Amino acid sequence: MLLISQVLSELDSTCALIPFITAGYPNLDSTIEALNILDQKGANIIELGIPYSDALADGPVIQESSRVALEQGIYIDQVLYIVKKVSPTLKAPIVVFTYYNPILSRGIMQFVQEIAQAGAKGLIVPDLPLEEADYLIELCSDNKIELILFVAPTSSKERIGAIVAKSPGCIYLVSSNGVTGTRDNIELEIHELAKSIKQSTPKLVILGFGISNAEQAAKIAQWDIDGIVMGSAFINKLSEGNLSNGYTNLSHFCEEIKLAIKTGVIAKKI
Repeated sequence: MLLISQVLSELDSTCALIPFITAGYPNLDSTIEALNILDQKGANIIELGIPYSDALADGPVIQESSRVALEQGIYIDQVLYIVKKVSPTLKAPIVVFTYYNPILSRGIMQFVQEIAQAGAKGLIVPDLPLEEADYLIELCSDNKIELILFVAPTSSKERIGAIVAKSPGCIYLVSSNGVTGTRDNIELEIHELAKSIKQSTPKLVILGFGISNAEQAAKIAQWDIDGIVMGSAFINKLSEGNLSNGYTNLSHFCEEIKLAIKTGVIAKKI
C-alpha cells in the first residue's frame, strides 16, 4: 500500500484532515511556515499546489493565490525547494497538486522523479485524461508516488467504475460541480455517490471542492469518507491581515476543523 492510502487506513474510523495551500502564497517563506503550522495542528496529509495561470478547476481564491505566487516567480523549481526543505520534518506527507501541462512541459518522467526525490508522497492532476493515465501511473508507482485520480459527480456509472478500477490508490471524489471554493451547502447526492463508491471498492475515498467550514466538515466526517480536503478556506485564513495574523488564524482554523472532524464539536467563535 502506498503511503497516502496507508495514512488514511491507519486512522481507522477517523476521517483525515487534508488542507490545501498554494506554494508561494503569500511568499515562499510563508509557505514553509504554513506547512509547519498545519502539520503541528493536526493535518494528516497536506496538498501543496503548484501555481498555474490556467487553473480551470480552481475558484477565485486559489486562482488569486496562484497569480500572486507566479508574480514572485514561484514555479516548479521553487515548489521542489519547499518540499525538500520541509518533508524531512513533517509528520504529514505532502501531495503535489498540479495541472497536466506543467508536467508535460517539464517532461513526465523528470517531473515524477523530481517530486519523489524532493520528498513528496502523492500527486493529483485534476485535468489528467483517464485515457492517458497509464504511463503516469506506472512512473508514479516506480517512484513510490501515489497518483490520486478524480471522480466527478457528473460522471456516468461506467466512467466512475473505470476510474476506480484504474486508480492505484485512494480516489478523490469531487463534492460539487464547478470549481473549488467555499460553499454553504454540500450536495446530498454526493453522500449517496460516496456510499456507492465505497460499496464497490476497498479503495479509500477523499472528498474535496467547496468544503468551507467546521459544520460541513463535522457532517461529512460522519459519512463513510476517509479524508476531507479543504483549500480556499485555509488560504482565506492565511491571507487575513498581516502575516503574523495569518499564521494565527491558520493555526486556529486548523485546530477548529480537526476538532470538528474528530468529535463533531464546533468550536465557539470568540
